[in-house]
Amino acid sequence: MLTIGKLAEAGGVGVETIRYYQRRGLLAEPERGYHGGVRRYGAQDVRRLRFIRSAQAAGFTLEQIGELLALDARDDRPRARALAREGAVQITQGGDRLDPDGDWKGPIRIRLAPG
Repeated sequence: MLTIGKLAEAGGVGVETIRYYQRRGLLAEPERGYHGGVRRYGAQDVRRLRFIRSAQAAGFTLEQIGELLALDARDDRPRARALAREGAVQITQGGDRLDPDGDWKGPIRIRLAPG
């Protein structure tokens, strides 16, 4: 488990950036722990932060990144298919790339398309 400072370091950002992403709803703010009230972050938070940074580097706005994260969370297949057709994202299930027009079952994962 990481402190906010270690999370920021792992994501290559400052602590204030983490707090900004939390205010924007892009990163969750964990409950304060029993050890002095310090919030602790896990590997999923690091992955999410790195996704946000990668998406920004690829030219996505924070609003668009929020939409991508929401799509991933609620399995919005029609919108995910539209983004895949535009070449903005890749949609995967079980580690395999899916055809955007294919029949999807189970959860989907949304990743930034290369390039």
